[in-house]
Amino acid sequence: MSDIRVGERIRELREVQNYTREAFAEKIDISAKFLYEIETGKKGFSADTLSRISVALSVSCDYIMFGDETGHFTSEKIMCVLEALKPAQVCQIQNILKILYEMCDQ
Repeated sequence: MSDIRVGERIRELREVQNYTREAFAEKIDISAKFLYEIETGKKGFSADTLSRISVALSVSCDYIMFGDETGHFTSEKIMCVLEALKPAQVCQIQNILKILYEMCDQ
């Protein structure tokens, strides 16, 4: 378990969910500077901070710490991403999913 890789996973998840570093730091009740240090692997963090990060990103603590994919793409994470989209984007995604569904059904 590398602090650098853990930080990269946190940063990637934060960016996928369209959080700025400042907004995400506020959401999990830490400073933006501390979040930067976590994301770059310069600082470790407590179990309490890990718990807040995992809840805010809708992933397991195991995924953040070890990269365990089990449960990584939960429905909560998908909903979080969809909620950040504009209505027209959601409509486009629905159309794409319908096409994929029809392709799989054949």
